[in-house]
Amino acid sequence: MATERVGRMKLSVLKASRVSAQGLGCMGMSDSYGAPKPEPHMIALIHHAGNSGITFLDTSDVYGPHTNEILLGKALKGGLRDTVELATKFGIIFVDGKFEVRGDPAYARAACEASLKRLGVDCIDLYYQHRIDTRVPIEVTMGELKKSVEEGKVKYIGLSEASASTIRRAHAIHPITAVQLEWSLWSRDVEEEIVPTCRELGIGIVAYSPLGRGFLSSGPSLVENISDQDSRRHNKHLYEQVKEMATRKGCTPSQLALAWVHHQGNDVCPIPGTTKIEKLEPEHRSFVCQTHSRRNG
Repeated sequence: MATERVGRMKLSVLKASRVSAQGLGCMGMSDSYGAPKPEPHMIALIHHAGNSGITFLDTSDVYGPHTNEILLGKALKGGLRDTVELATKFGIIFVDGKFEVRGDPAYARAACEASLKRLGVDCIDLYYQHRIDTRVPIEVTMGELKKSVEEGKVKYIGLSEASASTIRRAHAIHPITAVQLEWSLWSRDVEEEIVPTCRELGIGIVAYSPLGRGFLSSGPSLVENISDQDSRRHNKHLYEQVKEMATRKGCTPSQLALAWVHHQGNDVCPIPGTTKIEKLEPEHRSFVCQTHSRRNG
């Protein structure tokens, strides 16, 4: 059956920074949500996404750790690399079972080299600092990343979960192409300061967890398996409202939630994740949900 292909968008004011208007978050394929999924199935999923026009692939060296990048490296073989935009991240490491953040130049350079090797590529399209190391001035970290761009190892630089002031300081050293942040119907704090800052500077916005960390796709059934302290319990009413509206529009709650994120602007690229091909297809059909007016660029 023929399917609608996902269109393309310009991620920032940089003319060449074009990606698919919806990306694929690959973290869950090998990290965070249960045991790693069967590698052949995940490679097939990545290829299916590419064939559907979803070519903006998102990973990080901390997913696994490292195994998610290795998975993508295998998936990129056989010609797929020429048709996708590859984003990965550095800056979060495990030490004695705990997360630590690093942004010192020596680590940034070593992390980039290691990611290139695991991914099996000569250049990373979009390289994010995953979290900001407050011990290292952002200007220092950006200075090292700028060298990676000049050396042809990185095409564009991004930040993830950065404050407005950090974004401005980083952008003054080298253009920031994209800022990755959590944005969905139930996570909207970024609208106050971060999003306006990005738009003022011409920086693209990559929205992770656009389905509310699964709540807007799984709904109240997810409540049964989470603690009383989990904030998602208080969002049950939101899901019910989304479900009611989706029914009126003839789409699913997850399609409506994704359409809402798309509708926030032509500079916004959501990157929902999935580990099942059958879920990828309905989610990318959020493009035809009649609630948004995005035009493929």
